[in-house]
Amino acid sequence: MAGLDGQAKFIEGSDFVSILSSQGIDCLLSGEGKVPLSSCDCKVICLFFSANWCRPCKAFAPQLVKIYNSLRSSGKKLEIVFISFDRDEDGFKEHFKCMPWLAVPFEVNLHRHLSDIYHVNLIPSFISLSSDGISAEEDMVGLIEDFDAEAFPFTRERFNELRSFDDAKRQGGKLQQLLAHEGRNYVLSGDSRKILVSELVGKAIGLYFGAHWCPPSRAFTTQLIQAYNEIITANDGCFEIILVSTDRDLKEFNVNLSNMPWLAIPYEDRTRQDLCRIFNIKEIPALVIIGQDGKIISTDGKAFISLYGAKAFPFTESRITEIEATLKKEGDELPRQVQDIKHQHALKLDMAKAYVCDCCRGQGKFWAFSCDVCDYDLHPACVEEACSDC
Repeated sequence: MAGLDGQAKFIEGSDFVSILSSQGIDCLLSGEGKVPLSSCDCKVICLFFSANWCRPCKAFAPQLVKIYNSLRSSGKKLEIVFISFDRDEDGFKEHFKCMPWLAVPFEVNLHRHLSDIYHVNLIPSFISLSSDGISAEEDMVGLIEDFDAEAFPFTRERFNELRSFDDAKRQGGKLQQLLAHEGRNYVLSGDSRKILVSELVGKAIGLYFGAHWCPPSRAFTTQLIQAYNEIITANDGCFEIILVSTDRDLKEFNVNLSNMPWLAIPYEDRTRQDLCRIFNIKEIPALVIIGQDGKIISTDGKAFISLYGAKAFPFTESRITEIEATLKKEGDELPRQVQDIKHQHALKLDMAKAYVCDCCRGQGKFWAFSCDVCDYDLHPACVEEACSDC
């Protein structure tokens, strides 16, 4: 998705109409023909700068169509006006035939003039001409992708309000506000049972952002399942994980969840996208840890699991400090270097997230004796030191 660069001069809808009139434009185009400029009167007018050759534009347009139709059908007084960046009229017509709103007639010089007035340098660009207009340096396309139809009327005041809602959900300590809404008060289990969100209150929660198509997610899921099973066995079910899927379709989501022992936000529910936005998830896998009081403990739970596994529970700062102190003590009691009879090179003490011991073939974590010359690792317990007198 392309953004915008620079500060746009604020121009109200009536001024936009005046600009068109001054350029000899007295009608806009609709899918059924021409309509007078007066058809925009008393409406929230938004300008959509786009082009048929632009892949991000073509990806964004269907979402905008859905939002436009939804808002219009609910009685909102909205009009969008398409301003083309296409290279020729054929490209303009091909792009416009998929749009239910209006368009400025295709004329390259006029479109350049309008893009100069609004300082539009990159597309797609969406600019609201409502009374408290949003400047061009703000990524309107990204905000609409994030908030969907809730973004209407696309004003700064509305976006600030929506952001404050996100902050309240992230920091409010109320699990039901974060995970449920008026139309859904449950999450799903792997066998499609509905588990009330109210039943999870008082538990530590891990929000797991992942997808079956993502190899790192599949690898981390294996680690997480092991840690999850150990935690709930040792802590009488005081911990739960909820999948926030970024799978590409429902079939993929069902395959993903079927391999997991925990719960999930329903795939068709927009809460999945909302949680990604609320916690600023930029890459997967990711694990957000919420404490038993509903407050966020960490947005980097993946690191805790990768480093410490089930030992990290309940993921508090004091617990991590305790683990690190114990590990340091263990390391202080081990030699810095050994010469093992099974290996020709000296082995140095090292801390590793995970490794396979080349002696017992067992999984190792934390302390290892490793070779700087070749790929060789030993559990400290598997070291057989060579006799110094031999």
